[in-house]
Amino acid sequence: MNPRSLTLTLTLTRCLTAAAMLLAAFSQSVMAQAGDEVLERSFCVFDPVGANGPLFAITKTFRPVALQEGIKLNLRAYTDEKVAAEDFKAGQCDAVLLTGTRAREFNKFTGSLEAMGAIPGEQEMRLLFNTLSQPNARPFLVNDKYEVAGVFPGGAVYLHMRDRTIDTVEELQGKKIATLDYDTASVRMVRHVGASVVGSNSANFAGKFNNGSVDLAYAPAVAYSPLELYKGVQPNGGVFKYAVAYMNFQVILHRDRFPDKAGQMVRNESIKRIDEAYQIIAQAESEIPAEVWMHPPAEDTRGYDSMLREVRLSLLEDGVYDERAIKLMRAIRCRVDGSRSECST
Repeated sequence: MNPRSLTLTLTLTRCLTAAAMLLAAFSQSVMAQAGDEVLERSFCVFDPVGANGPLFAITKTFRPVALQEGIKLNLRAYTDEKVAAEDFKAGQCDAVLLTGTRAREFNKFTGSLEAMGAIPGEQEMRLLFNTLSQPNARPFLVNDKYEVAGVFPGGAVYLHMRDRTIDTVEELQGKKIATLDYDTASVRMVRHVGASVVGSNSANFAGKFNNGSVDLAYAPAVAYSPLELYKGVQPNGGVFKYAVAYMNFQVILHRDRFPDKAGQMVRNESIKRIDEAYQIIAQAESEIPAEVWMHPPAEDTRGYDSMLREVRLSLLEDGVYDERAIKLMRAIRCRVDGSRSECST
């Protein structure tokens, strides 16, 4: 492996380690419930690189440990998150690892946690994770078929742009933005600012941005180096340091295929690893050169907050988001910063 490939692989490994920790907790929780009975369960893992990717490689290390405890884990790698979700829904996977937006079809509550502007930063995200890890939060995480066994942070989602002179909402009009075409919220947001939706997915949005097919893309800092987004940013672009949303990973189970306590055990373990996840996110953000970051003035930030709130509430009204999740995140925002305009109403 040449030095450049090695660097890329190591960087991607760091970016996905947080999710891998969650998978490890999952394996441990099921093992604890298994006793002497051998349980054979399939785990479908979304890894952008596939079966040779770092996330899938880490999950493979759990298999012999699980087998010693009576669990036979059959891991399957997916480079296409849509296919992983469809196979899980069809019952071909007992459990699956997905991003929060893709998970919305399985749990509307947790699928609303990536709502536009709902989580401004790490402090709010930590409060949210602590709340959802409590046993009395389980009713929000289960429905007839599925349970969200754990949620883990992926970091704030930032706009990446090829032209850093675009620094106002008005200047986004007519610009082409790589947009997750299955995400109603993203499509609504792009259209709201007058930009042009260029349908994309997790596998191809970076390529479209890097080769100039689109003017902007959105992604967390952990994607900057592994997906080579610097190729699109250089030499005249930047990364706009304002959290449009907050990405997360979710492990989802078919409830009837696992012990009833498995989900809570995963949540108990995952909350213990939250600091490690944020260390990975902080490291990724620190590796983006200072001159690449674009820092909006405070008065502009307040305007963005208001705009995202307007879009968020319209999506809530249309039934895209879960009202309970939206209210919980508002309460958390106001707890952290009671001076926000929305907190006086």
